[in-house]
Amino acid sequence: MAFTAAVKAEIVNSYKQGNNDTGSPEVQVALLTARINYLTDHLKAHKHDVHTRHGLTKMVSQRRKLLRYLKDKDLNRYQQLIKSLEIRG
Repeated sequence: MAFTAAVKAEIVNSYKQGNNDTGSPEVQVALLTARINYLTDHLKAHKHDVHTRHGLTKMVSQRRKLLRYLKDKDLNRYQQLIKSLEIRG
C-alpha cells in the first residue's frame, strides 16, 4: 500500500472531528501511524536505508509528542484513539 492522496483522504475522513478538520491531534496521529507502518514494512525489506530510518525516528517522536498532548488534554479521546489505531500495549 503506497501512501497516496486517496489513502490520506480516507484516513482523514475516518478520524476527523468536524467537517473541515485536518489538523486535530487524532487526524495527525492517524496519518503518522499509517506512514510509520508503511516505512516499517519498507525497512524490513531495505535494511540499509539509513535516511528512511532517520525519517521514521522523527515521525515516531512527533507521534509520541502528539499523543502526550492529547493524553494531557483529554484522556478519553486519547484512550479511544490508541484503541482504534491499536498502538500501545
